[in-house]
Amino acid sequence: MPNPRLASRYAKSLIDLAIEREQLEKLFADMQWLQGIIKVSRDFTNLLKSPVIKADKKKQVIDAIINGTVSYMTSSFIHLLIAKGRESNLFEIITAFIDQYKEYKNIYTVKLTTAFPVDEDLRNIIIDRIKKTSDMQNIELETEVNENLIGGFVLEAGDKLVDASIAHELKQISREFENNDFIYRLR
Repeated sequence: MPNPRLASRYAKSLIDLAIEREQLEKLFADMQWLQGIIKVSRDFTNLLKSPVIKADKKKQVIDAIINGTVSYMTSSFIHLLIAKGRESNLFEIITAFIDQYKEYKNIYTVKLTTAFPVDEDLRNIIIDRIKKTSDMQNIELETEVNENLIGGFVLEAGDKLVDASIAHELKQISREFENNDFIYRLR
């Protein structure tokens, strides 16, 4: 069961410890690596969430996977989660850690959805435009292709949304035709 409060608290404690020991960047790289493994490997996720597999067996398997790849602090943190029976929340904790890291470093995640793939030049133009028109200076641009947009783009930055897609315009025109006051309706 998702537990965002627990994830947030563990992530905050881990960030504070990493800052104190000056290992924040290394821990961030470890968390991104672990997040990638959890997203790709369904078996690893099932291992973490399984109540049938004993904690010592989980620890052995996880040690074999992360052996030498992550820092001592990350390894110790995962062992702590296993000891406390919280390993099933690892993905949530990692996500909360990455979100809090980005907030700490003032990195804004902007999502760009287009009908066609975006090349690097256009990405840079969009990032420059966002920097000029807002107070966001550190931008991480995530791109997604959705052919249903037909053309144009949808830009999401925090709680702001700019929908300049052709599909949106067509829906808007369709709504205007539905509310046409010039057509007499019979009741």
